[in-house]
Amino acid sequence: MTSLDPVLDKDGVRLTVEDAVATVTLTNPAKRNAQSPALWRALTEAGRVLPGDVRVVVLRGEGKSFSAGLDRQAFTPEGFDGEPSFLDMARGPEAELDATIAEYQEAFTWWRRNDLVSIATVQGHAIGAGFQLALACDLRIVAEDVQFAMRETSLGLVPDLTGTHPLVNLVGYARALEICATGRFVHAEEAERTGLANLVVPADQLDAAARDLAAALISAPRDAVVETKALLSGALSRTYEEQRTAERAAQGRRLRDLAGITD
Repeated sequence: MTSLDPVLDKDGVRLTVEDAVATVTLTNPAKRNAQSPALWRALTEAGRVLPGDVRVVVLRGEGKSFSAGLDRQAFTPEGFDGEPSFLDMARGPEAELDATIAEYQEAFTWWRRNDLVSIATVQGHAIGAGFQLALACDLRIVAEDVQFAMRETSLGLVPDLTGTHPLVNLVGYARALEICATGRFVHAEEAERTGLANLVVPADQLDAAARDLAAALISAPRDAVVETKALLSGALSRTYEEQRTAERAAQGRRLRDLAGITD
């Protein structure tokens, strides 16, 4: 399968597929790829319509910024056309508000599926929801001009789009707290040093670096990568002995598969 025609192109999100690599692009550079509920629904849909033979998903943003975060229009009384404003949602029943936030979070959860490896390529600003979207991916390649920041607390809010878990896992509790509570910028050197970034490159080399990494990821047998990702992603929640058991079970499945033995 090879196709560069969009599989999805709506509400600031475009999905294209070329063989085993899909690319999700944020397509509103005039607003620095600011995010909205419509964009989140489109991101969720992109995950649902991915062809089954896709192994790597690259996430990128057009323009000078990856994503400057939530569109501030969400906090105005009028909100977005055809959408309830965030202020109106806050006045509604608590259960409805919780369900709405859970729906928004779906745009950020599918990137960690075991059958995929996701790569965010991040340039310029990645603020708030933009930072959390980059954190939703397995891997991050960043430009030298990257500026990560978690600005929710400055608005009297908390990061609620699934970014807190990967942030703590990557940089540790103390640094994560300091980043979130102060809202300060994290630049490329610190991002690479603390594990937020796997690689730092000049901005004009982001796409090429993502292609190289995607090619390396799909060079190994798919099932082995899937099993390895599942082992690693679950390691922090397991004890040492539980991880040993998980390793043995996974290796047994791989060896039986290589030997052509079916259960």
